[in-house]
Amino acid sequence: MRLRERSPTVVRLIAARGSRSIGQGALVAAFALYLHVLGWSAPSIGATLSAALVAGAALTLAVGPASDRLGYRRFLLAYEALQAAAALAALVSAWPPVLGVAAIVGGFGRGANGSAGPFGPLEQAWLAHAVPPHRRGAVFSANAAIGFGGMALGALLAGGTALLVGAFGEVLAYRPLFALSFAGSVAAFVLIHGLREPPRERHVPPAERLPVRRAENALLMRLVIANTVNGLGIGMIAPLIAYWFALRFRHGPGSIGPALAASFVFGAAGAFVAGRMVRRYGLIGPVVVMRGVGLVLLVALPLVLSFPLAAALYALRSGFNQGTAGVRQALVVGLAPGRRGLAVSLQNVSIQIPRAVGPLVAAYMLNAGMLRAPFFAAAALQAGYLLLYARFFREHAAASRG
Repeated sequence: MRLRERSPTVVRLIAARGSRSIGQGALVAAFALYLHVLGWSAPSIGATLSAALVAGAALTLAVGPASDRLGYRRFLLAYEALQAAAALAALVSAWPPVLGVAAIVGGFGRGANGSAGPFGPLEQAWLAHAVPPHRRGAVFSANAAIGFGGMALGALLAGGTALLVGAFGEVLAYRPLFALSFAGSVAAFVLIHGLREPPRERHVPPAERLPVRRAENALLMRLVIANTVNGLGIGMIAPLIAYWFALRFRHGPGSIGPALAASFVFGAAGAFVAGRMVRRYGLIGPVVVMRGVGLVLLVALPLVLSFPLAAALYALRSGFNQGTAGVRQALVVGLAPGRRGLAVSLQNVSIQIPRAVGPLVAAYMLNAGMLRAPFFAAAALQAGYLLLYARFFREHAAASRG
């Protein structure tokens, strides 16, 4: 019998994620380097990445709750159209005002693992409709793995920029990467356009809804608190890691691209491992164990003295840390079943807003020559997140398993 998680809706949503992820991976590996080649300063690069995160958070906050009433499809199609327009603008122009606006609209260099950026919560909520609760951990982990795989391919392609420098010059060699983002958005638009809107949740009378809403709101508040700590830690490292490799080891896209590709491959592998662990240990155990190992690797990373070893540690750390993304998403969509759009929006916004501060702070540290400080600060924050996550959601995860 055909499983629900293999339905056309799930297949198309996961395929759309894979399509987007290639361009996202390329720009994670190369966008900050491109701005550096154009002569942008470290604070300017950090401010642009932060502005993109703030704009994304604002859109998520507006669109996510509205999607619970208006549906998901129209918003996701609008996102793909905007993303394609931003990529096209960056493809044809490097004029700072054009490129800056395109970067903010398109979220270049942010690395959303193939999700629909600020509209990603809608995609996750739609996926939750199509997958029974007991299978969400595995399916969401597979979804994350597909995104990491595409990001790996994109980062590998970004490494090919070095081969184009001789023919096109250092600036123009980066331009084809925006074509990957454009093509991915067009493909995702076509895939989503062929889907039907899922049915809305049944109406629950106010008298029945109030106690449930209070319990859900308490869980959502815990989510916001934990994610605020996590988001600041992520923002200190992830958006500027390619730039850090360039400053620390004087390497370019030819070696940084493959290094980040390896990190995404490990992230995909970690997602599959986490998905299998869920069946035995639930939604909390895999996150605590895997991210705990990733935390140790994060502390060790800035202490090594060679690029190959640093790249290897970063890739391994990605497998343990980012591999839990699907498991954490599966937990979130179950916190407020009647308001999935709101729940996943709060998940994203509570990460994105503090994450927007991270690149700005880290960029000033790097500009001052403090190349290790962002890693140690991020490690302290992510340790705090891990403790909060385990404490806040252990009972809920156990209850949801029945």
